[in-house]
Amino acid sequence: MTETIRILGIDPGLRHTGWGIIDVSGTRLSRVADGTISPAPDLALADRLLAIHSGLEEIIATHRPVEAAAEETFMASNAASALKLGHARAAALLAPARAGLPVAEYAARLVKKSVVGTGGADKNQIAAMIAILLPGCKAKDDAADALAVAICHAHHRKAASMGSAA
Repeated sequence: MTETIRILGIDPGLRHTGWGIIDVSGTRLSRVADGTISPAPDLALADRLLAIHSGLEEIIATHRPVEAAAEETFMASNAASALKLGHARAAALLAPARAGLPVAEYAARLVKKSVVGTGGADKNQIAAMIAILLPGCKAKDDAADALAVAICHAHHRKAASMGSAA
């Protein structure tokens, strides 16, 4: 009997943090849940970060993943945007770490290549491929990206040293 591993994928963002949970049993992938945490844009930065962190803590408590993976930061258009994205990533990464989950990180190009076959795929291509890989899944945008991170981790978890993946 093959062991089932439950993985939480996270696509961090200050406006929208995508999350997706899959079960992996051998080579079989199945969607458990997905969604987006979208703090109100008029909240103070600290309150938006708290909403991301608390939302992920609740998701972890509900779905009980055993591993987590997040997309690494890409270069933002300016320093202020990069700093805010860094804050959102920190809030998102703390939730699984506090729950005792190992957390891997993957470059956006590797996530896209793992799911679509090319590192330059756009959000529509990712969502379309997620619908194929996880039949019945209708995730879009940030939730689809988070499921893609989870799938990437499922493919690379044996080779990845948890904490600094390819």
